[in-house]
Amino acid sequence: MNRFSTAFIATVLLSTGAANAQQWRNRNEARQDKQELRQDKQALRDDRRDVADLEDVLSRFDQAWNRQDERAMSAVENRLRELMRREFDESRAEYERAREEARRSGREVRSEQREARRDGWGRPAAYMKDRQDVRDDRRDRRDDVRDARVEAATLQTRAAIARELNWVMGSRNPMDLQRERNLITQLVQVARAEVQQTKQELREDHQERREDRHERRDDRRRY
Repeated sequence: MNRFSTAFIATVLLSTGAANAQQWRNRNEARQDKQELRQDKQALRDDRRDVADLEDVLSRFDQAWNRQDERAMSAVENRLRELMRREFDESRAEYERAREEARRSGREVRSEQREARRDGWGRPAAYMKDRQDVRDDRRDRRDDVRDARVEAATLQTRAAIARELNWVMGSRNPMDLQRERNLITQLVQVARAEVQQTKQELREDHQERREDRHERRDDRRRY
């Protein structure tokens, strides 16, 4: 076999391997996109439910305080404890998810950097992502890191509010009752902010998915 034939076969094998690897990455990204979309929609439903539940607690708190109804106030505080436990568990789960997404996008950026160093040597340049794709991956990583920081801050805020509430719940001193109401109001504000944050993440994820679909179509044409 002459040198030309050997080089041609090597190029074909390399191209086939690159195409198979790219197809596997595309299928994996498509599965991740669908999973993240389901998670985002569920998170938005949970966030909206949290707002409604906390607003209901605040309304019942005011009614019990105005009537000086001990039984009703105790029921409100028991409900508030349930909601705090639920929201704290959800915040912790959302933080872990955001942190894992930041790690995954970081791995993708590092992988792109390694491929860029091999460009023209380890594989044909035609199979490499262009500069715009690399910039998109870095932007996605920045967004994911920001989301993880926001979730961490939300978790810390809820934990701080819960500690203060534990001190004042059960007291019927007017100053403690006012402090308790202020803390419930803060929980409502945190929950509303989380709804807006989740909506923002949904918009960003929709944009990323559109870009991923375009990239997958380009890859199919390329290979």
